[in-house]
Amino acid sequence: MFEKILIANRGEVALRIQRACRELGIKTVVVHSEADREAKYVKLADESVCIGPPPAAASYLNIPAIISAAEVTDAEAIHPGWGFLAENADFAERVEQSGFVFIGPRAETIRLLGDKVSAKNAMKKAGVPVVPGADGPLPEEGSEAVKIARSIGYPVIIKAAAGGGGRGMRVVHTEAALFTAAQVTRAEAQAAFGNPAVYMEKFLENPRHIEFQVLADKHRNAIHLGERDCSMQRRHQKVIEEAPAVHLNARARFRIAERCAEACRKLGYHGAGTFEFLYQDGEFYFIEINTRLQVEHPVTELITGLDIVQLQIRIAAGEKLPLKQRDVVFRGHAIECRVNAEDPYKFTPSPGRITSLHMPGGPGIRVDSHAYNGYFVPPHYDSLLGKIIAYGDTREQAIARLNIALSETVIEGVKTNVPLHQELLHDAAFLRGGTSIHYLEQKLAKLAREE
Repeated sequence: MFEKILIANRGEVALRIQRACRELGIKTVVVHSEADREAKYVKLADESVCIGPPPAAASYLNIPAIISAAEVTDAEAIHPGWGFLAENADFAERVEQSGFVFIGPRAETIRLLGDKVSAKNAMKKAGVPVVPGADGPLPEEGSEAVKIARSIGYPVIIKAAAGGGGRGMRVVHTEAALFTAAQVTRAEAQAAFGNPAVYMEKFLENPRHIEFQVLADKHRNAIHLGERDCSMQRRHQKVIEEAPAVHLNARARFRIAERCAEACRKLGYHGAGTFEFLYQDGEFYFIEINTRLQVEHPVTELITGLDIVQLQIRIAAGEKLPLKQRDVVFRGHAIECRVNAEDPYKFTPSPGRITSLHMPGGPGIRVDSHAYNGYFVPPHYDSLLGKIIAYGDTREQAIARLNIALSETVIEGVKTNVPLHQELLHDAAFLRGGTSIHYLEQKLAKLAREE
């Protein structure tokens, strides 16, 4: 086992990784920007290193600075968390070349699965169903693109091959709009990801977002930890997540989960990963795999009783998975609300100082947050303040507990999206379960028209 790990991230995930390390008896090094000097996890770390000014490009995305911090502190491994460099194959490669262990898959695996076109082709070979679409990048030649769109059938969606985070995608309903949509998406892809390649696939009009958590070691052992429903989204950004997903075809669920684990074995994948699918009319369609820890991992931890971050670390250290698929037991239901420092309906960021803070507690409540009374929310990064997660024997109990927890939550000095969560937890469609990925957008648009 490692003696010291460097955490190459910030915010709530830095604290989450730190807690896992402390429980394992591992010392932690936290890197931070000048803006995060007073963060809770920086104060709690065994060592901390300032790696640059507030802009992420000068600090959390500064690969040489992170490697140097690992060198001067004698860290053995680097955990990238999520976001920033977590799915950057070049970073993983530099970490390994510099003599450290990257807590995640190999660089070539991240590179293969980070490109949406090559990932889809790899899934096809592994027997995982994918969304109908082109087998390769969309040609720039207009007539070829028209042929592909006609073969798929409208509406289609054009996506950046190197995309993520809901950026670089555009729905096309008519042939007349195809060429312009492709050109605009290419430009967006180049600006956001440094890669103009795009691809085309069928646009499913009423799907849910269902994802499967996997763990695989370096000895070709792989298991799945069930699924999560992340359909409550705004602009492809998840707002509420829950596990397990309700109203699924049980046979299809089992079949896809097993195929995800088998795909890991065939690819030689190791670490934690999440296979994301669109689910419509009883069928699953693969869209991408996230080669890292997910924000919503706590709901899976609560229904399985497993610590995914500790298992990530053990896998990176070369240990075999301590359990087989038959040992994974699912109990109860868990729901997570992402608490962001933002206007609850306009979604504009709300940086500033938290003047009063009280987080909830009680039976079945877990709070993962780096915020504290007097904490200054910087304007430079994602607005996530943390997550409030409720667990219950049933979905109804989890929802009831989450409602109570949100009613007890006090965050003053900045705006948060807690009022939106409270509204959604009383929404009739959410209470029934099984809403599509478009539901929240449509609800918000309706509210805006009524104002």
